[in-house]
Amino acid sequence: MPQPTTPLPYLIIDFDSTFTQVEGLDELADIALRGHPDRSTIVGEIRALTDRGMSGSLSFSESLKQRLALLPARREHLPLLVEQLKGKVSESIVRNRAFFERFPGRVFIVSSGFREFIEPVVADFGIQADHVLANTFTFAEDGRITGFDPENVLSRDGGKILQLRELDLAGDVYVLGDGYTDYQIREAGLANRFYAFTENVSREAVVARADEVLPSFDEFLYQNKLPMTLSYPKNRIKVLLLENPDARAAELFRAEGYQVDSVPGGLDEDELMARIEGVSILGIRSKTQVTQRVLEKANRLIAVGAFCIGTNQIDLTEAMKRGVAVFNAPFSNTRSVVELALGEIIVLARRIPEKNPKMHAGEWDKSAKGSFEIRGKKLGIVGYGNIGSQLSVVAEAVGMQVLYYDVAEKLQLGNAVRCRTLQELLQQADIVTLHVDGRKDNTNLIGAAELALMKPGAILLNNARGHVVDVPALAAALRSGHLGGAAVDVFPYEPKTNDEGFESELRGLPNVLLTPHIGGSTAEAQRNIAEFVPERIMQYINTGNTQQSVNFPNIQLPTQQAHRLIHVHANVPGVLARINNVLAEHHVNILGQYLKTNEHIGYVITDIDKEYDQEVIQALRAVEHTIKFRVLY
Repeated sequence: MPQPTTPLPYLIIDFDSTFTQVEGLDELADIALRGHPDRSTIVGEIRALTDRGMSGSLSFSESLKQRLALLPARREHLPLLVEQLKGKVSESIVRNRAFFERFPGRVFIVSSGFREFIEPVVADFGIQADHVLANTFTFAEDGRITGFDPENVLSRDGGKILQLRELDLAGDVYVLGDGYTDYQIREAGLANRFYAFTENVSREAVVARADEVLPSFDEFLYQNKLPMTLSYPKNRIKVLLLENPDARAAELFRAEGYQVDSVPGGLDEDELMARIEGVSILGIRSKTQVTQRVLEKANRLIAVGAFCIGTNQIDLTEAMKRGVAVFNAPFSNTRSVVELALGEIIVLARRIPEKNPKMHAGEWDKSAKGSFEIRGKKLGIVGYGNIGSQLSVVAEAVGMQVLYYDVAEKLQLGNAVRCRTLQELLQQADIVTLHVDGRKDNTNLIGAAELALMKPGAILLNNARGHVVDVPALAAALRSGHLGGAAVDVFPYEPKTNDEGFESELRGLPNVLLTPHIGGSTAEAQRNIAEFVPERIMQYINTGNTQQSVNFPNIQLPTQQAHRLIHVHANVPGVLARINNVLAEHHVNILGQYLKTNEHIGYVITDIDKEYDQEVIQALRAVEHTIKFRVLY
């Protein structure tokens, strides 16, 4: 790991809501009042007083006095509090435990909280007792906490200022905290910088006065070029989510510490180009086109997540050449699309699209004309992938005979029969359902000629891609009566938002089901997708694992041994040799190395010992044909 090149400043770190995620007195109140009928009310009052004292709207000494007056705590509650606080240390502090253990003499915990619970918590991080400056409780003979030691300077207004003057530290001093009393140290001229720590709580009055805002301790270490556990602060990773993926996606990215911005609908090319700069992760569904022009503007893009099955809306090759990995959700909504297709088959077979509006209009049209059972009918499945094959099984279970056609050799399930050509399938099937991908070769796969081959009265379903069917030709076949019905969920052009109108030649035709691209729009599918895609992306960012990427060489990596170097380069001869020459020249010990290539790029992962010269990184970035390079600590 690169070593700090300048002397480490003294760090003055607050305890409550900075070193830990919570306020110690608030947690003590919660413990002491267990079983008390007014517990929630009293705890709420104590927390309100804490906030007022931290934001500066109430003097600190008065805030402390009033809180302790409300607190029926005893000495025996303190061990319980310590154990609770040990489990609530701020995540970025825990993540960088090695930093505190390495520089114990440069870190002081200066808190208006209480030594009795602070000292045992920070001791686990190598911070010694004489570097913990805090208040102390006073106790009655029966163990009841009666108040605080008024002789302790930290119990007074401006106590942290008085404490820092007593410390009289020689050298640069940086203060990290979440409260107004932390800022006052900087204001008094006793610190070079004040960092508002907002990982757990953000107080507007405090943030407004800060020299820097720290969403995490990682950010502080990164800014000051100090040793850190992560190679890059997670709060600097920006995520842009378009087209309303399930809220779980944003929740997972935020839980990881990323910045998340959401746009309700899709963006056109120019709009996306205007938004993509600085974005590390882009999340889309089927409407947004990630083109070469967009990728040229994407100066920080690491990964694209398609919250759907298809990826034809993304220029996969251009993304790959720019070192941008793409992930999708190939299985997450399979069941939802299958169930929609089965429902459409039954509804169209019974001519429900015609019967339902008549009933709503007050017309009673009881007739069996044109209606039929699906049992025994032939279902032709075009595209026998994840969805097509599962639909095959479900359709057989309700008594249908299944035919299928796929350009690739696929093993049939159950009693399904493979057709050698699309034309063979169209001529035999009573119902045809499309489940092909969106590649250009599939444009107008079903046109006038193919529709003419279908049986008179047959039904067509398209839950695949809008351009797969020639819509005017389909409308003509329906108007003529050659087809008995259709269900269409996808269209060549789809509105970007729900506020935009929908136009199609299929509107108003009898026995036609039109749905707004909702094949995967179930709560279960959308949640599955919203969990699957972020997990794949975060695995890639955190470990370099490209498993299930649709455009990168797939590598399932072992557990990271030390530092991991991730190198994406153009697939030309000699790059791996150049990488290893750089490592050898700088005497870097390789613990493990993994390489996989495709026709465009090579992907090399090298695990190395922790100690290395910073010049190694620059030399690896300079290797000819490098596309992207990053280090994982």
